[in-house]
Amino acid sequence: MTKFITRFAPSPTGGLHLGHAYAALCVHDAARAASGRFLLRIEDIDASRCKREYEAAIHEDLAWLGLEWEKPVRRQSEHLADYQSALDRLIEAGLVYRCFRTRKEVMAEIASAPHLAAEGPEGPVFTGKPLAPSREAKLLEEGKPYAWRLSMAACADYLGSRFAALDWCEESLDPPHVCKRVAARPEVFGDVVIARKDAGTSYHLAAVHDDALQGITHVIRGADLRAAAGLHRLLQTLLGYPEPVYRHHPLLTGPDGKRYAKRDRSVTLAHLRQSGLEPADICRLIAEHLG
Repeated sequence: MTKFITRFAPSPTGGLHLGHAYAALCVHDAARAASGRFLLRIEDIDASRCKREYEAAIHEDLAWLGLEWEKPVRRQSEHLADYQSALDRLIEAGLVYRCFRTRKEVMAEIASAPHLAAEGPEGPVFTGKPLAPSREAKLLEEGKPYAWRLSMAACADYLGSRFAALDWCEESLDPPHVCKRVAARPEVFGDVVIARKDAGTSYHLAAVHDDALQGITHVIRGADLRAAAGLHRLLQTLLGYPEPVYRHHPLLTGPDGKRYAKRDRSVTLAHLRQSGLEPADICRLIAEHLG
């Protein structure tokens, strides 16, 4: 039987809600149907928002739902050196550059020429270039913060014809899981931030690295991250990582049509559990949302 390894990778920035329950069950049930492996990964690189109490609550919520996962659980905050090593490889290949502009400055630059700014999956797209070495050295000496941006122009030059030919495999969520090849188009992200001086990495770099390290064969996640598969396919190619298969599930929304948010405590699993609901009730609510 073909090896099947997948993961559920929440960030401990609040309580899990009904949408998280659906996502976790999608991943867990897919692994069980394939007689595969189900991993839990804690994506806690944002030290300012991630808290250990939320992480403990994630374990409690998932166990209450009846999910089982392999131990030990990988916590990204414990492996920052791994992501730095991956970043170093991109730096050495000349594929990233330091960007000293603040978020406010980037948005102001985009606003100054809105006719030139495209809208990408993560908002207005920024494209820049490295500073002159003398100017960069001066800013570094002053201790000015910066972000590492992935240069799409440099990536295109580095990969040549392979850049435009990049694609990824999307499987249907339901059996028989037919695969279709989808054009990657990472350029729609512009020169995306791949690491920051304070955090050392980004979601994109850390997730791609960990998927490769953990041997993830199937990435199953929400449709809001579908476009990210193209960017992740680029990073996998640049870093020589294997290509996983992707499946994307729909997002659950509330009565107002908006996605559930961690800040809405009324829909957290902890609140629903305290209200007397059982795991079977959660599955019923999910089925009702899905129509």
